[in-house]
Amino acid sequence: MIWPRAPLDVAAYVQEVTGPRPCFICRLAAESPPGHEVVYRDQRHLVFLPRYPTLEGYVLVAPVEHREQVVSDFSLGEYVELQSFVHQVGRALSEVVPTERLYLLSMGSQQGNRHVHWHVAALPPGVPFEDQQISALTAERTGYLVISEEARDKFSARLRAALSSSDRS
Repeated sequence: MIWPRAPLDVAAYVQEVTGPRPCFICRLAAESPPGHEVVYRDQRHLVFLPRYPTLEGYVLVAPVEHREQVVSDFSLGEYVELQSFVHQVGRALSEVVPTERLYLLSMGSQQGNRHVHWHVAALPPGVPFEDQQISALTAERTGYLVISEEARDKFSARLRAALSSSDRS
């Protein structure tokens, strides 16, 4: 399905993520506030839908424990475990939605969205080259997808099922 797009109010978004507030990922792990749907959670990992998705099949993966530095806040074993989980999410995502290329990256900064998280996004087949890569992930240029709650719920259920059936080793 082709979803309509809405413009992102960049100034409001910047104010929201850089303003004084509790860590949104820690809050999400604790209470699941409106606007972000938790797709999967175990003792160490959290998978949730972004509030402003630019692709159908876009999720965020974070450690449940608050960490801010992508590498230095993890022992080698912890980092490898987290990346193994990101790999598992990517495999499951590719089973759930058509995927020409899977994008994996960690974004955020000390000024906003400090809690380490990975963006895992499935680029669907047929997207023109100029709309791929970083362009596919930036709502500032193209807006974000307005996906119905029903479709988000169905996607979440399918991804949860794929994660549950995937090999955890």
